[in-house]
Amino acid sequence: MWRVYRIPSSDGVTITLHDLGGTGPHLLFCHPTGFHGLVWAPVAGHLGDVAHCWALDFRGHGDSGLPINGSLDWHGMADDVLAVVDHLDTDEIYGAGHSMGGTALLMAEQRHPGTWAALWCYEPIVFPPFEGPRPRANPLADTARRRRANFPSRAAALDNYGSKPPLHTLHPDALAAYVEHGFRELPDGSVELKCDPDTEARVFNSGISHGAFARLGDVQCPVTVCASGDGAPPATVAGLVADALPHGRLEQFPQLTHFGPMEAPETIAQSLRKMLANGDEGPS
Repeated sequence: MWRVYRIPSSDGVTITLHDLGGTGPHLLFCHPTGFHGLVWAPVAGHLGDVAHCWALDFRGHGDSGLPINGSLDWHGMADDVLAVVDHLDTDEIYGAGHSMGGTALLMAEQRHPGTWAALWCYEPIVFPPFEGPRPRANPLADTARRRRANFPSRAAALDNYGSKPPLHTLHPDALAAYVEHGFRELPDGSVELKCDPDTEARVFNSGISHGAFARLGDVQCPVTVCASGDGAPPATVAGLVADALPHGRLEQFPQLTHFGPMEAPETIAQSLRKMLANGDEGPS
């Protein structure tokens, strides 16, 4: 059984850290908005011979708390990453992040250069500055607010997600992990999302104001930036992110979507093995 730690972070938050086991250097997994750390467990299952794998639940997600000031600014997500790094207290640590998780890893490195031996970021939400006025609406936030928060049971939630977009493309193990650990059971036997729709929407809204793109030059460690083939903005800007990094490299997964790490755990694990094998020499 995985061990669980409770780690103090900023803003009065206590975050949950999952020890997924394995042997080798520490590898910290960081999840996307609306999910939780254990969706990385299927990937970690392919890496136990080369890394000691860890996964956090960001503030407002999974079993981690909400900040007392109510802010879900992504700088707080970077605080959560750095709190875990301090807890692990090791000279060699790697990071793997998906979407918001990749952004938080990059922001942590910008704040404390030299934190990581290397990073692997799948479609981090790091966009160049907008030209002209910012959009008044965030469609991802609007969709999140309409998300169904309650189901009669976990089985009903699993059936619902597995039968329609967007989560129907997830690997069965990843989808099962999301449902098993992403819902809490209520007294009547029904279940509700741990990351409620309003929290998810507020996290999405904060994702356009962190300013990480302007500081990509401060990231001195090797970074593999990954892009899917779905043609959505996170995929189309991934090349720009890789180019702006001093030691960036673009790796493409044309057969996958933005949910790639949860769609093809074994394929993603193979890419991570390359990062771990190259170490701080950078991707080949």
